[in-house]
Amino acid sequence: MADAKVIPFDEDRERPRRERRRAGAGRAGGPRRSERAEKGAEKRPQGPQGPAEPPVAVVDEPAPLPPVPEQRDGGGWDRRIAGGLAFLRRRITGDYEVDEFGYDRELTDQVLMSLLRPVYEKYFRVEVKGIENIPAEGGALIVANHSGTLPLDGLMLQVAVHDRHPAQRHLRLLAADLVFMLPVVNEVARKAGHTLACAEDAQRLLEAGELVGVMPEGFKGIGKPFGERYKLQRFGRGGFVSTALRAGTPIVPCSIVGAEEIYPMIGNAKTLARLLGIPYFPVTPTFPWLGPLGAVPLPTKWTIQFGEPIATDGYPPEAAEDPMLMFNLTDQVREQIQHTLYKLLVQRRSVFF
Repeated sequence: MADAKVIPFDEDRERPRRERRRAGAGRAGGPRRSERAEKGAEKRPQGPQGPAEPPVAVVDEPAPLPPVPEQRDGGGWDRRIAGGLAFLRRRITGDYEVDEFGYDRELTDQVLMSLLRPVYEKYFRVEVKGIENIPAEGGALIVANHSGTLPLDGLMLQVAVHDRHPAQRHLRLLAADLVFMLPVVNEVARKAGHTLACAEDAQRLLEAGELVGVMPEGFKGIGKPFGERYKLQRFGRGGFVSTALRAGTPIVPCSIVGAEEIYPMIGNAKTLARLLGIPYFPVTPTFPWLGPLGAVPLPTKWTIQFGEPIATDGYPPEAAEDPMLMFNLTDQVREQIQHTLYKLLVQRRSVFF
């Protein structure tokens, strides 16, 4: 019988451990410690029952985050409800201010602007350019083209000035006599800050530091046929220039593209208009053929651009009585608006996009 090879006990115990360590298997039931961890580990103390269990690595847990304050009711609905109730209480008790023209600032901000804003943002998708040309404070006269069969361009202009200007300024529009003859429209127009298109009211507003909006084309612009779209009509006798000269406020030309196509006016029932006492009775591809549905405007894409202001404070006081100067300034404003309209039309990709 061959001599049996005697293997020392220690070597027999260490060899499988070295083989397992080479194979990367590690100890059963846990991950293999790295060599760096083995070198840095302390010696395990020897107890009476043999070697003690190896120390377990302790991983530092991150510090707990501070508690997040609880947001009630979706984060603000409680404040909205409270604000709405306070608004109703002030309306019922009469605890609100109205200026000498009938302008109700709180009602305009809380109700009227909220009703017009979805039409402005979602339906017509109005794009505003040159808002920096409107002064941050003090009076200024904004002169714009007028179109669209119904005066929605004035309302969208009012929202654009309020929502896009950094100072959220309010535009006081000058409206025609017909606006203040209609039962419901009269009251709403006064509350929204509109006033009669006369030189006296406009000058008082400008001298009080208000933004005043005027559309000199009047009914000639808003009621022109679709074939003459974006061709400016006569600007009157230049009364708005005389008002700006007397108040010493700048004139800001404004061009609006997109309003011409909301109600394409292909005809005018003049006999019916005379019977109703209105300047024109529009006939469009949808009205009056579709009834009330035909009164829904087409969802065109709008662009409103404010041009560089024309200063008037450098003229002497008697300049407001100079007809030649008024004619020249009126023509300058008109030409600037017309030129900007043509430029915007060239840049426009589509009526609806």
